[in-house]
Amino acid sequence: MDIFAKCFEFTRADEVKKLNLYPYFRAIEENEGPVVQIEGRKVVMAGSNNYLGLTAHPKVKEAVINAVKKYGSGCSGSRYLTGTLDLHIELEDRLAKFFGTEAVLLFSTGYQTAQGIIPTLVQRGDYVISDKDNHACIVAGNLMAKGSTADFVRYKHNDMKDLERVIKKLPAKSGKLIVSDGVFSTGGEIVELDKLNEIAKKYGARILIDDAHSVGVIGKGGRGTASEFNLEKEVDLTMGTFSKTFASLGGFVAGQERIINYLKHHSPALIFSASPTPASVAAALAALDILEKEPEHVSRLISNSERVRKGLSSLGYNVVPGRTAIVPVIVGSDELAFQMWRMLYDAGVFVNVFISPGVPPGRQMMRTSYMSTHEEEHLDFIVSTFEKVGKALGLI
Repeated sequence: MDIFAKCFEFTRADEVKKLNLYPYFRAIEENEGPVVQIEGRKVVMAGSNNYLGLTAHPKVKEAVINAVKKYGSGCSGSRYLTGTLDLHIELEDRLAKFFGTEAVLLFSTGYQTAQGIIPTLVQRGDYVISDKDNHACIVAGNLMAKGSTADFVRYKHNDMKDLERVIKKLPAKSGKLIVSDGVFSTGGEIVELDKLNEIAKKYGARILIDDAHSVGVIGKGGRGTASEFNLEKEVDLTMGTFSKTFASLGGFVAGQERIINYLKHHSPALIFSASPTPASVAAALAALDILEKEPEHVSRLISNSERVRKGLSSLGYNVVPGRTAIVPVIVGSDELAFQMWRMLYDAGVFVNVFISPGVPPGRQMMRTSYMSTHEEEHLDFIVSTFEKVGKALGLI
């Protein structure tokens, strides 16, 4: 069998494009945050992970420009060799203080971070215990660990009884790492960290929480899941990304100095990757400044999200319950999801479409998300547009 055969046999995207319903890879021509320009017209953005709206903040833009002027466009090397800037060290120190941990290590992307942590720590005879709905980067890290003769097992989504059922079957003397999203990227639910922590301590497991969608959203001053549950001293490792709240690109892991030091000297994803660019690090530093000095952005974000969540629920939509920036609307089929996306887009609202196999059959959704910089007029327009489209499709 030719390994390229599957490429020529894949026609699903072409079929959707012919129907003029294809929602992916739409080029944004201008970006003001709550409003973007696509295909020459303005639409309200209801699908971005730019939670605090800082990608367009003047201080962030200025920091990026100044960093490029001082350091150039890139580092041309890995952190291990010639790619470390004083900016990298400054951001690591600042984040460690922000999260109340001993140390932080930066990675070049958020996706890469999980692959840099999990297979480096979980090795022969060890186990990764992973929530079934964890992000794809964690799944990739789990598979890499399994490739090194470790193993991984999964438990039902956010089901702590099933987590205990799974973990109690593992060898008592084996190394164990429980990995979970803090805020799950699809449904926006928050992990039951208090119960997860109890189980981890009972069975001698360590904890890694992915706070990609938590930082800037939950916890004291937006400090994430461990802070939300007052378990900062109990969570062993917190990983995250700069591509959301921090208005940039890159990833990080926070924890004890000895663990971070080990990762720094053993993680192939770190050692063999070019380091984060000066512009990326400067943007994240500026965003962190704003988050620390202006925590009201976090409360505004949650207020905005709740306004839409209540509005869509009152219309009769099947909205996944939650209290984060992610507000998913279940529509139930791929075809209906594509059609609804197109109608929303034509009416001036951009959302994300999640279809199978990315979500289970029957859970296809409009995955909407919000920013602290959305104004009430934007939010009300989103809700009224959902009302018009939902009635036209017979969904409400």
